[in-house]
Amino acid sequence: MTDNIATGSPASGTPSPTDGYVGDPAVRAEWDNRYADRQQLWSGQPNGALVAEVAGLTPGRVLDVGCGEGADAVWLARGGWDVTALEVSGVALERAAGHARDAGVTVRWVHAALTEAALPPASFDLVSAQYPALLRTPHAAAERALLAAVAPGGVLLLVHHAGMDNQQAHDSGFDPADYVWPSMVAALLSDDWEVEVDEQRPRVAPDGGAGAHHTDDLVLRARRLR
Repeated sequence: MTDNIATGSPASGTPSPTDGYVGDPAVRAEWDNRYADRQQLWSGQPNGALVAEVAGLTPGRVLDVGCGEGADAVWLARGGWDVTALEVSGVALERAAGHARDAGVTVRWVHAALTEAALPPASFDLVSAQYPALLRTPHAAAERALLAAVAPGGVLLLVHHAGMDNQQAHDSGFDPADYVWPSMVAALLSDDWEVEVDEQRPRVAPDGGAGAHHTDDLVLRARRLR
């Protein structure tokens, strides 16, 4: 990871969320507003599916896609992973950086949308996307960006809320058809990939935080063979 794609120096672990954002300003504003509405949006604990699936992996370089307030990134860094954490919300990144400082760990922060970030291709031993809000495009840009980031021998771990992908559009404006779901990523896997897990399972949810009402996860774990 080159320092010029991160919003802050890896040594300091402190992002400058107002500088260098790469992505749609409207998406950034939407998520900044969502985080600003509450002092803490998520539980502050790592996601259960991540903890379960990473248990047997040797720590290496990991990309945390949609890192939010940084609970997964901090947990991974404590476990010996070299963490790069990507997020569109500057408000969330400020909180995440504060949690990392409090924990005494170093994380590289990237203030960008996944499809716009200048990430080094095929360089992460683990790409973790926990309940990401990735917008669909005609050319499957987000799905392909997830796959492209994984190094040969590395793992893609994509976890989402079960049942959301086939819901009808909400009056609030949320339409599941606008977003990327695990089945869409699985459909792009070639013979260069081995699917290790593709299932629905009961969610091990941290107490509190938005999304705590969801009871089941869709878990896709795939290893890049070459």
